[in-house]
Amino acid sequence: MAEITIAIKDWDRLKIKLKRKYNHLTDDDLVFAPGKEDDLINHLQERLHRNREYVVFTLKKGLINIENNRL
Repeated sequence: MAEITIAIKDWDRLKIKLKRKYNHLTDDDLVFAPGKEDDLINHLQERLHRNREYVVFTLKKGLINIENNRL
């Protein structure tokens, strides 16, 4: 079970936030399907060279105020 659940309606906004903060991420890096949060976290760990806790924290932080453009 993933530590985070991302609704598909929130993903487009969260993806924009991630691309702003990490401009080396590509659209291919940010492919996501509901229920595949684990795959996304694992991929982002590799691309960002950060641990799982950091990636999960960053995703959760982006979802807290989804309407805000800041991450």
